[in-house]
Amino acid sequence: MSAAPYQAFLLVDGYNIIGSWSDLKKSRDRYGLDAAREILIESLINYAPMVSYRTKIVFDAHYQNTPSHTQDYTSLVSVYFTEFAETADTYIEKSCAAFKRNPYQPEYSRLIVATSDRAQRLTVTGYGAECISAQRLAGEVEITARKLNRKKRPAKKSSGRFLFHSLDPVAQQRLRQLRHGKI
Repeated sequence: MSAAPYQAFLLVDGYNIIGSWSDLKKSRDRYGLDAAREILIESLINYAPMVSYRTKIVFDAHYQNTPSHTQDYTSLVSVYFTEFAETADTYIEKSCAAFKRNPYQPEYSRLIVATSDRAQRLTVTGYGAECISAQRLAGEVEITARKLNRKKRPAKKSSGRFLFHSLDPVAQQRLRQLRHGKI
């Protein structure tokens, strides 16, 4: 039996997260809801492969009379817009109930819901899903982004075995002055 390709399936209550993360709230207030949604999606696109989570971000139809639809952004991240009059909470609860009815999922063995809605958290844990708060998800996304940036950053090449050679030119000049008694 081969290992599952994903560690978990992460369901994200999109508007709850936007209302909880300070940078997303600022973006929403300044540039609109679409901008905040795009920042959240981009953040999770970077996060999902680092933790091997298949991720679905769920947004309410937001009083728009449109049918539900899914947009795939990557092989790991998709966005689901609910149908008219269906809330993200309802969709997430239905997904958790389906997961409980069929606990053997060939793709994933864990279902994680990201929300800070207390009632939602109690309901989905009753179905056997795990919950993480919006703040915890924000922290994990930030840590992952730092790791990703560290990997992208080229390593500084030392021009010698002495610490002096790894210092910037201004610090090297100050050390020379100090050594010659000019400071």
